[in-house]
Amino acid sequence: MKKVEVKEKKHSFIRRFFAWIWRHKWWSLIVITILLTAGIWWFFATKPEKVEYVTVNITRGDLRQVVTATGEINPVNTVSVGSQVSGTIEDIFVDYNSHVNKGDLLLKIEPSVLQASVDEAKAALESAKSQLNLAKVEYESNRELYQKDLLPRIDMEKSQSSYEQAIQSVKRMQSQYDRAVTNLGYATITSPVEGTVISRKVDKGQTVAASFQTPDLFEIAEDLSKMQIETAVSEADIGVIKEGQNVTFTVDAYPTKTFKGNVRQVRLSPTTTSNVVVYTVVIDVDNADLELMPGMTAFVTILISEARDIWKSPNAAFLVRNIKNIIPDAPDDIKPEDHMAIMRGKDVVYISYEKGLVTATETQIISDEIKAGDKAIVGRVGQSKSSAATQSRRRGAGGPGGPM
Repeated sequence: MKKVEVKEKKHSFIRRFFAWIWRHKWWSLIVITILLTAGIWWFFATKPEKVEYVTVNITRGDLRQVVTATGEINPVNTVSVGSQVSGTIEDIFVDYNSHVNKGDLLLKIEPSVLQASVDEAKAALESAKSQLNLAKVEYESNRELYQKDLLPRIDMEKSQSSYEQAIQSVKRMQSQYDRAVTNLGYATITSPVEGTVISRKVDKGQTVAASFQTPDLFEIAEDLSKMQIETAVSEADIGVIKEGQNVTFTVDAYPTKTFKGNVRQVRLSPTTTSNVVVYTVVIDVDNADLELMPGMTAFVTILISEARDIWKSPNAAFLVRNIKNIIPDAPDDIKPEDHMAIMRGKDVVYISYEKGLVTATETQIISDEIKAGDKAIVGRVGQSKSSAATQSRRRGAGGPGGPM
């Protein structure tokens, strides 16, 4: 009987409780909502936040530091052949691409005017010689008479002076004759060197005027198997250019082929183009197969230094100014100058390193602590640049607004 009474009392209490709840249902709903909201807030507030980092790959490979430029391909030595006399071109014996030896006949100028000058000078010379003979006989005769006191001294000295002037006149006429003969020889133009004619600037029948300057008739390249590139390098890069450095280059005529050369000379004379100071770098090129032609544009790559089979990473990995801005619980003694934050799997580790070869896009990492698959941490997902810059200034690391 007692058990039945207890059970009935329990059921009665439950019915009264639910009845009370129903009578105060709005207040009950508000309390339940508050409790549920507080529970949800507490659950998410106390749940640890998952941090995601921005990373860049660390890879194994080769690295090359280079300087690029453009330049024109030309023969090492080009000789311009001109004319020292004027006249009409009578005949031309060579053309473009003709191979000539030293002394070979290139061109002949019509010689009639020059020959007339030779004839005139020769006649003047013969006349001067005749005058010399007459003056000599007269002087010797007067000298004998003077020695016998049969002629005044003044007459003897006059004949002596006429004789000496006749000697000088002969020398002058001889010089004019020699010059006329030399000019006649200039009417026949020969090659001063062995090489290939790369330019012919005159035609048969054309008049050559050499009154004020020597006109260029031909350009002869001495040896087309040895070429050179004169390329312009800016002052920002000229400091790393040295004689003997290896060079590779391409030309539009052979887009799939790479040619090789060496730096022969860095000229000290600067040139300013569009407010940019540039220096001429001369590159020697072997052209034994004669594929390269004068005037071609070469796209040059000068190898400054090279590192093979090394760890490297994009330059963004080295822009971090303060590791604690990204990883707040990082040790205080970890500085980006000599330590990197690495993502290894799901763990963050810190390694010491040194910078090696630096290029425009990548930098060599010198460290024995790097493992395959490591990634350099450069930022945190959701972190704004402005807040990062503020933290950097507050902690005294890096410059205002510096990149992470």
